[in-house]
Amino acid sequence: MQETPLRRPRFQFTPPQVLVLGFAALILVGAFLLWLPISHEPGKTFSFVDALFTATSAVCVTGLIVADTATQFSLFGELVVIGLIQAGGLGIMTLSAIMVLLMGKRVGLKDRLLMQEALGSFSIAGVVRLTRNIIFATIAIELTGAALLSIRFLGQHPWPKAIYWGLFHSVSSFNNAGFDVTTASAKIFARDPWVLFVIGMLIIIGGIGFPVLEDIWRNRRWEKFTLHTRLSIRMTWILILIGTVLFLAAEWTNPKTFGPLEWYHKVTNAWFAAVTPRTAGWESIMTGALREFSLLLTIILMFIGASPGGTGGGIKTTSFAMIIMSLGATSTGKEDVTIMGRKIPRDLIEKAFVIMSLAAILVVGVTAILLLTERPIMEAPGSQHSALDVFFEVVSGFGTVGLTTGLTPSLSVAGKLLITMTMFIGRVGPLTAAVALAKRNLSRSPIHFPEDRVMIG
Repeated sequence: MQETPLRRPRFQFTPPQVLVLGFAALILVGAFLLWLPISHEPGKTFSFVDALFTATSAVCVTGLIVADTATQFSLFGELVVIGLIQAGGLGIMTLSAIMVLLMGKRVGLKDRLLMQEALGSFSIAGVVRLTRNIIFATIAIELTGAALLSIRFLGQHPWPKAIYWGLFHSVSSFNNAGFDVTTASAKIFARDPWVLFVIGMLIIIGGIGFPVLEDIWRNRRWEKFTLHTRLSIRMTWILILIGTVLFLAAEWTNPKTFGPLEWYHKVTNAWFAAVTPRTAGWESIMTGALREFSLLLTIILMFIGASPGGTGGGIKTTSFAMIIMSLGATSTGKEDVTIMGRKIPRDLIEKAFVIMSLAAILVVGVTAILLLTERPIMEAPGSQHSALDVFFEVVSGFGTVGLTTGLTPSLSVAGKLLITMTMFIGRVGPLTAAVALAKRNLSRSPIHFPEDRVMIG
């Protein structure tokens, strides 16, 4: 009797497709839950488009909102939001690995490959250990942050509310989400260095990347760190330092931001303003009141974003560093791009430029469309929104930041859907592009065309 050959599945999803579909499924489930009446305060209404926008913002750890979280959602709704933030920050494959490990099953090769793609690891070796360490590190850091924040809140609120606030804001900060239940983000803490420092450090730790945290924990000496770790740390602090100095210079006398603050509070808030564009979205001063220079600086920081393998977005600090070093090498006539005594492979430089180019095309394209769809809002009597506000909102969505000049709640349905798409692409797009480029099959064409040259520059 002849055996029937096993049929192969007609459709086999690639790792990038699994990541995209996983995030999409999580967003749809979250949108449905947030749309339910049980998720809202009595008398509050919420359309499915608004629920989809909020779920996307939470899963993509962005923080842009169309309604205030504290006043719109019930306790159930807030718990759904924080659950989506945690799930989005950890990532789909990390959550899948958690379930597999809890059930005591063995993680197969396919799952390891998916985890490698999701975590941005160089190889599949050690990805299970890294995932396990991510779980433990996330719990430890978030509980520590929650305890430090709750201690401060206990002096202002009853202990149940203080603990809840501490936990919610710790999870939101570590995952670089920017959601809050204070109704005023961190503006009520503008003169509270304790809260700003704890939230700021949670943002930095979450955005610097899990592989970096593991490398620091395992080696604990600068000389033993990998090039990736050293570059991520150095770029993070360089951007924060430059941002702090420039915010101080631009906003020192601004009566709507730093002007009324004492000098030491100005320094604290300038540091916080430089940290939050790293895809966190918290604000201790009104973003819409910033001067144009500060808005442009914030846009640049949001576009760069956090480091690979973390909870943040943007084109990533390491990509930005390689682009800058490549431009420097080209302008000085050097053939090789070197960073900290190491030569960077040419294919990594190319990928960094591709990611930046795709991000720039997306941001410019969505901004152009929004300038058409949101024209009635911008031209309405008394409106103070400008093209810079639209551009700011798009970059904030792409970088999964969540800072806003106040335009988001006024967006049309088309505008909300466009920003929703931008947040989703910002969360999975650059990563997916990098993975697709890394795993593409290089095939030699049997036809070779003659080489020719064109003028550039």
